[in-house]
Amino acid sequence: MPTVQDLARLLEAAAPLAYQESYDNAGLQCGNPQAEITGVLITLDCTPAVVAEALRRGCNVVVAHHPVIFRPLKRLTGANEVEQTLILALKNDVALYAAHTNLDNVRGGVNDKLAEKLGVANTRVLAPQSGTLARLITYVPNRAEDQQTDVAGRVLAALYAAGAGQMGQYSACSFRSEGTGTFTPGAGTRPAIGAAHQPTTVPELRLEVLLPLHRQAAVLRALRAAHPYEEVAYELIKLENEHQHVGAGLVGELTAPLAPAAFRALLKQRLLVPVVRHTAFEKTISTVALCGGAGAFLIGAARAAGADAYVTGDVKYHEFFGAAGQLMLCDVGHFESEQFTGEVFRDLLTAGFERTFAVLIAETPTNPVQYDC
Repeated sequence: MPTVQDLARLLEAAAPLAYQESYDNAGLQCGNPQAEITGVLITLDCTPAVVAEALRRGCNVVVAHHPVIFRPLKRLTGANEVEQTLILALKNDVALYAAHTNLDNVRGGVNDKLAEKLGVANTRVLAPQSGTLARLITYVPNRAEDQQTDVAGRVLAALYAAGAGQMGQYSACSFRSEGTGTFTPGAGTRPAIGAAHQPTTVPELRLEVLLPLHRQAAVLRALRAAHPYEEVAYELIKLENEHQHVGAGLVGELTAPLAPAAFRALLKQRLLVPVVRHTAFEKTISTVALCGGAGAFLIGAARAAGADAYVTGDVKYHEFFGAAGQLMLCDVGHFESEQFTGEVFRDLLTAGFERTFAVLIAETPTNPVQYDC
């Protein structure tokens, strides 16, 4: 049977914890990583009522978008809903797992699902993250001594398998150049080429690949295991390049332009919202930016991307002025913009595991905001 740890590995392969924002607390919140899964309940927010539903439906894991433990806890007495949720989960051996801004910041996550619901196509990341990539450079003999083995091919295959060489939808990406390596093996060495105390000159290839920083340890292990040399020369350089496939928000195009009123009607219909708070705007809506949750911090990025409309939640009064008449800023609500996240979790879990346990979407309502229309 799959374990809680298996579930964590699966979700973190899709949404690595390294991609969460610095203030966040995604990952396993409580529970035994080695516990076998009897069922998974998916929710946007985890509350005592959600944990109670999990128990009723035979689930010992709750997967939520928002972390229960968001700030450090000094005591666990049941004084508030967070503490009550944790006590109920711990008493009943229910594991709580959260994928929050890491799921916001990856393709195929929260924002892609929102774009899918709104019919926004040809999407790209609105605010790509920087500082998440590294360049690995290493040197291998152009050929093994038997002149038959493709050393570079073997090493690169190992690096690719460990997570290097991926650029968007392109895989096995690398660069190589020819050069000459020189070395003198010391006493007690067992060189793959040459002999102890003998200066050696070897035709070598310089190999370069990109890798996400969170895969650094795995890639370096693969390099050492596949490389023929006793001492593996390599350089690992952290890059400031923006990762074009990781970051906050998306921007794309509607399949057909809409008048502002028609676009707001689309939001109400597709997101099941009775109210859309918005700024005045009279131009046709073609390019749409979006960010699930509290996305006011991206208003400037949406303007810079040429969006005609920006859809998000939790916009404060003074933040609406940030639209500056250049786009229609639409606040559909925090919950409403993330309500389909459960489908993302469900699809990942059902595709990643054989059907040995149920994957259920919670029926307990968790939106604290109600509307009178």
